[in-house]
Amino acid sequence: MALSNLSTHSDNLEIMLKTNPIPSIVSLLKTCKKSSKIAEKCCALIESLVCFHEGRTVLTSEQGGILAVVEVLENGSLQSREYAVGALLTLCQSDRFKYREPILGEGVIPGLLELTVQGTPKSQSRAQALLRLLRNATYPRSELQPDTLENIVCNIISQIDADEQSGKAKKMLAEMVQVSMEQSLRQLQQRALVCTPTPNDLPISSCTSEVSSK
Repeated sequence: MALSNLSTHSDNLEIMLKTNPIPSIVSLLKTCKKSSKIAEKCCALIESLVCFHEGRTVLTSEQGGILAVVEVLENGSLQSREYAVGALLTLCQSDRFKYREPILGEGVIPGLLELTVQGTPKSQSRAQALLRLLRNATYPRSELQPDTLENIVCNIISQIDADEQSGKAKKMLAEMVQVSMEQSLRQLQQRALVCTPTPNDLPISSCTSEVSSK
């Protein structure tokens, strides 16, 4: 895609927007295989273009625009998913109250949960940041309840109306918590091995003093 090459230069993005490329990009994204190189380039373009107000407006007004990005977030290659979550994060960061509901409405939560444990380091960071933005800030939070990823997601899930989406998200959350617990257990076991002294680690001076006292 020639546009993909042009988008690597920031000066070209505003010129590209004047040609209204997003509807064509979304149309291509809808029909191509989500794990393909084409999907990767489409999402890279969208991530760059939504940095501009015009790009955000066109993407959200295009029928199925956000859904197409969410589908790549769920089923794309590692790099495609990184671009997809980056595009959604840019939307939400620009105007959380405007874009929060449209993003949630496309069932993004399961894909975000998966990215927090299986994505690239950048994808994981972006997914966690987006989950925090998608949380309802007016929701009362107990001082005893830490602002952990699990609690943020539970808050979001409690506001989702669709039973199917909610059930899938809860299942993903349970799996995410399980993975997190297993990782924490492995870390504790590794620390225990490091901290446990071996017979060779015992100080020689103490042994010498015992012999001399006899």
